[in-house]
Amino acid sequence: MKEILNKLYNHERLSKSEAKQVLQDIAAEKFNEAHLASFMTVFMMRPISVEELAGFRDALKELAIQLDFSDFNTIDIVGTGGDGKNTFNISTLTSFVVAGTGQKVAKHGNYSLSSQSGSSDMLESFGYQFTNDEHILKNQLEKANICFLHAPKFHPAMKAVGPTRKALALKTFFNILGPLVNPSSPKNHFLGTYNLEVARLYHYILQEENSNYGIIHALDGYDEISLTSAFKIFTKTGEKMISPEDLGMKRIQQSAIFGGNSVSEAATIFKTILDGNGTDSQNNVVLTNAAFALQIVDENKTFETAFEEAKNSLLGLKAKKIVEKLVSIQK
Repeated sequence: MKEILNKLYNHERLSKSEAKQVLQDIAAEKFNEAHLASFMTVFMMRPISVEELAGFRDALKELAIQLDFSDFNTIDIVGTGGDGKNTFNISTLTSFVVAGTGQKVAKHGNYSLSSQSGSSDMLESFGYQFTNDEHILKNQLEKANICFLHAPKFHPAMKAVGPTRKALALKTFFNILGPLVNPSSPKNHFLGTYNLEVARLYHYILQEENSNYGIIHALDGYDEISLTSAFKIFTKTGEKMISPEDLGMKRIQQSAIFGGNSVSEAATIFKTILDGNGTDSQNNVVLTNAAFALQIVDENKTFETAFEEAKNSLLGLKAKKIVEKLVSIQK
């Protein structure tokens, strides 16, 4: 690690193979906590390169417990977190709404990073039991159109950095790896990032692969379509800027999508929206994200059609039934 650290301290970049090797060595617990902290700190001081991120990603994916969902045309809907906005669980609600339309969703998630309640916090509060059993997860996909992949169950390599990350209590490059290392390698990705630089990194990496993707960054900092501002979207055909007005939507206030001050408050907001009793602002944010996710899977689908499908899922309480069904399937 000394050699790697000296190289980084001299403002040099790691090659893809070097980045992959060092993460494999970290997973094998070859370094002490001081070296790990120093290594992570480097990437807080300067941007991570495409080659470095790709190498780290390759290492994590190879070390992960793999799942074969090739029989399903799945999509993952996930944000980096770390935007500091403390919204309600938009990507998790979006996932259930999309599943309610009949689309298969393999959602990768974890405990909260930037809000009071992350996707894992929310699912756990509903009684969902995390598992890495492929049979159970496939059964959930078949019967509920969705399964949840709790990241720590699939990435044992992350245990090696857990104490250091907790001690630092800061956002590190590991936070932006999450959306890129879904252990089921879904055919479709709808990802959100907390800044434009990370969005472009994702775009560079995913455009080299044979998958459909949409990468979202709201210009006021959200890692999802917030309807509080215009947003950038990157797809395999390029990038464009879209405003709420372009979609026939009204801009909303940030306070309209606040996520509460505790897991219980976040769960109450989540259930209220799921019960069909959300505000227009809450509903429109979820439905807009769901519509774009559906368009990633089927690029011939118009936004209007996708939005109506999502609306039927949420307000027709199909998404609510999906949650209930998912939690009931534990074997």
